[in-house]
Amino acid sequence: MSLEDSVDLVLHAFNHGQQGDIFIQKSPASTVQDLAEALIGIFKKENKISIIGTRHGEKLYESLVSREEMAKAEDMGHYYRIPADNRDLNYNKYFVEGEQKVSQLDDYTSHNTKRLNVPEIKELLLKLDYIQENLNV
Repeated sequence: MSLEDSVDLVLHAFNHGQQGDIFIQKSPASTVQDLAEALIGIFKKENKISIIGTRHGEKLYESLVSREEMAKAEDMGHYYRIPADNRDLNYNKYFVEGEQKVSQLDDYTSHNTKRLNVPEIKELLLKLDYIQENLNV
């Protein structure tokens, strides 16, 4: 997420949010290998990439919104708005009756969103000021 994207998210949340809301930007994902290859290509380097495997405790993908949150989330185009938990104390609704919608949804993760390929990553990176500065563009 670029600084500009971060500011846009804050402004969107300020203009459209209610107290306690959480906003998640819908963003594409990439693998670390594809990101490394894109950076090597942009800076015209010949660095070798060594694949060492998954480290202990390393996450293979990032969970951004749980399926329980997705059941309450509002799709706002480029963002999800997750309202504050406003359940009442009638626990029967949540422990006996359940909520059918939750079982039909998936989490929103970096594993199930659009995945960028190397050319798409390069295109995105080349829009960033700090990449352009380092390339003297």
